[in-house]
Amino acid sequence: MLIHQLGNWVTLCSLQQQQPFFINVIMRHSTTTTGALIPSRSLPICCFSTSRLGISSSKVRVRRGLCRARRRVRYEEEEEEEEEDGHNEEILMLEAYSQSSREEALLVKAEVDAQEVELLIFKGFSSSLSYGTSPDPSKSILPARAVIKTVDIVKGPFDPSNIEYLQKGLSWEKFKTSFLSNS
Repeated sequence: MLIHQLGNWVTLCSLQQQQPFFINVIMRHSTTTTGALIPSRSLPICCFSTSRLGISSSKVRVRRGLCRARRRVRYEEEEEEEEEDGHNEEILMLEAYSQSSREEALLVKAEVDAQEVELLIFKGFSSSLSYGTSPDPSKSILPARAVIKTVDIVKGPFDPSNIEYLQKGLSWEKFKTSFLSNS
């Protein structure tokens, strides 16, 4: 990646590309920030050429930055897959409910293509107990075609060795009328 800095080009490369950080170049009399987000993952390390800037590498400082927005690269294949699967609005409602009910976790049993799937929803986040959960938070855990069968309300935080049920075996319709209409 090239960044234009003080009339010269600086070549930047990172080891891994996930989270951003900023590059600060400290000159003799002033400090300037490039303002560009440079992707990196867990190591705040990058390599670049300072010779074109006329400064020594000891004058360069790398500072970690935070990125609060969820960003991801979209590919045509994924767009087709998402159109086919879509987002499950019911799961979004359950995640919103669990954010407001911080002392409760939800165990959800659903059916996807005649296969039973079990989910855990706690503090606004959902995770599949039946198969691997995507690390990408922008992907729906269940496709739109999934049908929620039952919802169990358990005491949070969830401890699989000692599950304390507050409500067990609620149908989706019963849960929706009893709990979602109140929140």
